[in-house]
Amino acid sequence: MKTLYRDNKGLHRWLFACGAVLVLFYLIRGNRAAVNFWVYSVTLPFEQFLGRACAALPFSVAELLYVLAAVTAVVLLVLMVRYLIKSRQKGRAAYRCALFVLDLFLTVCAAFSLLWGANYYADDFCDRSGLSPEPVAYEDLVRVTQYFADHLAEASMHIARDENGLFTADRQEILNYADTVYDCLYDEFPFLDMPDQKPKGIFFSKIMSAMNFTGFYFPFTGESNVNMDSPAMLLASTCAHELSHQRGISSEQQSNFLAVLACTRCDDANYNYAGWMLGYIHLGNALYLSLIHIS
Repeated sequence: MKTLYRDNKGLHRWLFACGAVLVLFYLIRGNRAAVNFWVYSVTLPFEQFLGRACAALPFSVAELLYVLAAVTAVVLLVLMVRYLIKSRQKGRAAYRCALFVLDLFLTVCAAFSLLWGANYYADDFCDRSGLSPEPVAYEDLVRVTQYFADHLAEASMHIARDENGLFTADRQEILNYADTVYDCLYDEFPFLDMPDQKPKGIFFSKIMSAMNFTGFYFPFTGESNVNMDSPAMLLASTCAHELSHQRGISSEQQSNFLAVLACTRCDDANYNYAGWMLGYIHLGNALYLSLIHIS
């Protein structure tokens, strides 16, 4: 056993370091003050710095890293299979390969926990704004759904359509406006006031569509990424949703709320339409579920 440890000393130390980080994260995550300091004083400024650096590039660095990771995984697999075939001590070789893969996996887990996982244990939008979700009566749900339907119909009068009535706004123009969409909320929620980096369209968007993803925030580069193959009418609200993650908001529901709020209050017709549409979709789904429950 000592020989096995000595022969793989570096890999074992790597393993213990990752394990220590994860254990420390597990122990500290219940301390709200410590997590708040870590998120809002350390990781969020760091991610914003990464976002500004990556914004200078016309492509998504996050997407490039995913491609490189996939290529690297294939190369490593080939090299490990070759190493196992040529090794005279198959058991020791298999152990070393398994330990290396485990180290890589735990490194990603530790880094993700520190950069993004901590956000789930810090003060969220509800904590910082004083707003909180409460049960909604069926009659109120009907009234709010009708309110959104009326405003959606009004917003639909101000967007560009083709001869078939289809939404024809330029996708790049939607991306270009994104870094100002939250300006209308800063007076009411000053903690949201921070520089935005425009979302980036993903080149392999069809793969995202196959995975049913409309966008994602990548904490390792501070970039918001959107699926350019998704319906154009909701691209604006997707941008606003991902930009909420740039502000440290981890909850998907809270990010949807902020996307609807920012889009419906801003001055851009495409964002207005997308905001009312996103809200109406969620309200309509909730109303449908309520009707099923009642019946």
